[in-house]
Amino acid sequence: MGRQVALIIAGVAVFWVVALWIGGQMGVSQRVLALFDLIALAGFVFAFWKIYQIWRMRRDNEG
Repeated sequence: MGRQVALIIAGVAVFWVVALWIGGQMGVSQRVLALFDLIALAGFVFAFWKIYQIWRMRRDNEG
């Protein structure tokens, strides 16, 4: 499960950098770039939620 979260974080980061770079090259509006930012933010929030679930699962299995 940890590998899956690592892949999610890496994938979101790559998507974010590539989307902003391509958007800058194509001259898209700031609204579209902000949409890419929000999509990346949602991906990172999802990844942190999965990290929290892993932490809870390991904590519950200890006791």
